[in-house]
Amino acid sequence: MYSTSATLLQRLRQSDDRVAWNQFVELYTPLLLFWARKAGLQGADAEDLVQEVLLALLAELPAFRYDPAKSFRSWLRTVTLNRWRNRRRSAGRDRLTLDQQVLDEQAVADPLVDFWETEYRQHLLRIALDRIQAEFQPATWQAYLLTAMEGQPVPEVADQLNLSVGAVYVARSRVLARLRELIEGLLD
Repeated sequence: MYSTSATLLQRLRQSDDRVAWNQFVELYTPLLLFWARKAGLQGADAEDLVQEVLLALLAELPAFRYDPAKSFRSWLRTVTLNRWRNRRRSAGRDRLTLDQQVLDEQAVADPLVDFWETEYRQHLLRIALDRIQAEFQPATWQAYLLTAMEGQPVPEVADQLNLSVGAVYVARSRVLARLRELIEGLLD
C-alpha cells in the first residue's frame, strides 16, 4: 500500500511552496472527485466540493501534524465528508438521506478502502508513466508496455520488436526501476 508522503505534507506547511501544492493537487484531486461523486454529486457540483476541500486544506495544512501511524487519506476523506455535510446543511437539506446514511456508515468502516487504494495506485502509475516515457527509446518503452502492462509473453514481444529475449527483460527492468524511483519520489 502506498502511504502519503510525509515530505510533501511538510512542504505544504509552507504556504509559499507552489510546487508542493501543485503536486498535492495532481495526486489528490482524482481521489477527492471520486469521493464527491460517491456522495451523489455530479459534474460541477463535485468539482465545487473538491475546490472547497482544497481551499480548506490550504488553511488547515500549515498547522497539520502528520502522524505516519494514522492514515492521511482517512483524515482527508473526513474533511471532504464534513464539507459535503456543510453544503447540504446550508442548502436546507438537513434531513438524513439514504446517501448520507451510506456515507456515515462508510466513515466508520469503509468496505471500499481497497478499491480507493487501487484507484490511487493507478493514478500514481499514470502520472509516473506520463513523466518518464520520454526518457526511454521507443523499443524499450514498447517492450515494457507489451510485457508489463499488456501481459504479453517476453518471447513474443522479442519477436515482434526484433529484439533478443534478454533485451526485452532488460528494457522492462529499466522502466520498472525508474517507475519505482519516480513513484517513491512522488510520495516523498
